[in-house]
Amino acid sequence: MSETRDPDDTAKRRKAPARAAKGGRVTMTDIARAAGCSQATVSFVLNDSPGIRLSQQTRERVIDAARSLGYAAPAFSALRKPVPAFDGLDGVIGFAVDQLATSPEAVVAIEGARQASWNAGNVLLVAQTMGDAVMEPRAIAALTRRGISALIYMTIFTREITAPDFLYGLDIPVILLNCYTADYAFPAVVPSEIAGGQNSTRHLIGHGHRRIATITGEPWMQAAQDRLKGYRRALATADIPFDPELVVEGDWSASAGYAATVELLELKERPTAIFCQNDRTAIGCYEALKEAGLHIPQDISVVGYDDEEIARHLFPPLTTSILPHMAMGQWAIEQLEVPPAGRGRYPITKLECPLVQRDSVAAVAG
Repeated sequence: MSETRDPDDTAKRRKAPARAAKGGRVTMTDIARAAGCSQATVSFVLNDSPGIRLSQQTRERVIDAARSLGYAAPAFSALRKPVPAFDGLDGVIGFAVDQLATSPEAVVAIEGARQASWNAGNVLLVAQTMGDAVMEPRAIAALTRRGISALIYMTIFTREITAPDFLYGLDIPVILLNCYTADYAFPAVVPSEIAGGQNSTRHLIGHGHRRIATITGEPWMQAAQDRLKGYRRALATADIPFDPELVVEGDWSASAGYAATVELLELKERPTAIFCQNDRTAIGCYEALKEAGLHIPQDISVVGYDDEEIARHLFPPLTTSILPHMAMGQWAIEQLEVPPAGRGRYPITKLECPLVQRDSVAAVAG
């Protein structure tokens, strides 16, 4: 399930590419619009990528559109001439991510993109950029030199970004994963975090809980802000007054989950359920509850978020929400088959964070 957010009409627009009719350079975006197909399809045809499964009619339509617009790239002029065998890669898609080794989410998103790419016979090349102002453009330039037909640009933390200038200069499709820009210049996909926080809290309300605490992540992070918004919306919808005493700030770590749970247990009226805004926080929560002699879920119910591998191995197994990075990676590849938006502006697509029900939630005791 996904939802889209329409761009604000007042947002800054990306500059439209120059048109041949105005004497400007013809781009693959121009050809895609004229041919009624995606930029990726145009790139595959004009680069004569034999590993891509396209109909002859589509190839001819792209070529005719390119010729009518006066596209004059050297590779295109040789399209219908015999070409020597090439030992390099055909149908290559680039994937740039700011952090790879420090987070499982990046690996999951890459795997989703790989599966979708391989299903179409395409290859995925991955580069870690660390968001470095000097090395990131060099890394992406290295990918483009390998003849990539599209680029997926990912950040580990869900957030609005100011896209670097070189992304706007690429003459290939660019897809943003787990981030978006204020000018809506690129297709973008993020988790539906507000809905995820709302569903988690609503699940506890459905079991009769009304005194529901939450342990947040770092407040500067959009994921923490949105999950808290979802928590508050669920309470408001159920006519449960918001109690700031039941909201404790954490930092996504098990130690913060432990400390926050101890603090919650010291309240005059302790909560009957705790929504931990990630699974690592829930690990610390479990430890604090067990040290206090409380049983999960008989005494206090617990919900996590992220569905990390450890969640199913806790005792009891943790009810949690799936971060849809696998689906986001697949979505990014699928967008390469979508014709470009006529206005050059794209809505932000939000993918659902499904709740996985396990054994850490029960009805309110008594």
